[in-house]
Amino acid sequence: MVVTFFNNTMDSKFGFSSFAETWNGRLAMMGFIIGLGTELLTGQGILSQIGMG
Repeated sequence: MVVTFFNNTMDSKFGFSSFAETWNGRLAMMGFIIGLGTELLTGQGILSQIGMG
């Protein structure tokens, strides 16, 4: 019974599931906004901030 619960819970949160893809999209949007905000505040591009440009 515990194994069945664990498998059902893990299947819905990892891999190409709706739950995982929703969180992946949300985190990607947050990363983009944070990167853009940092670029606007510092006046430097993202690559120059990490020393690659």
